[in-house]
Amino acid sequence: MAEYNELYQQVILEHNKKPRNFQVLEGADHYALGKNPLCGDQFAVYVKLAEDGTIEDIGFQGQGCAISKASASLMTTNVKGKPQAEARQLGSEFQKMVTGELNPKTEENHLGKLSIFEGVKEYPARVKCATLAWHTLEAALTGQAQEVSTE
Repeated sequence: MAEYNELYQQVILEHNKKPRNFQVLEGADHYALGKNPLCGDQFAVYVKLAEDGTIEDIGFQGQGCAISKASASLMTTNVKGKPQAEARQLGSEFQKMVTGELNPKTEENHLGKLSIFEGVKEYPARVKCATLAWHTLEAALTGQAQEVSTE
């Protein structure tokens, strides 16, 4: 377990320090702004879809704690190139994992490296940090709301 915690910390710190796809995406056709009013985290998610609906490119911009920024960074690297349905499935599995409804070690899932966030379930106050980018991506893809909140 100590090795897992160390790996978790390393991944969080690396993606916080050097987030992937941290950019305003020019030519994005989908956008949403997500806010966590309790801690002040705020991220915009930009998505460019291919003609077949696949996530061709994705970017995010904003500010937040290490967990929210690392989660957004890993989210973008994991959904880029995937059909929207797969991206939404990952988001659902991620939400279930960080709330303790899904055990990635014993239950079928598609989380892969995202399972590193499993430990977040031990810190309920951090669940909203970890899921902010995922809620924002969902809002961007559905186009129903330009702004979402964790509250």
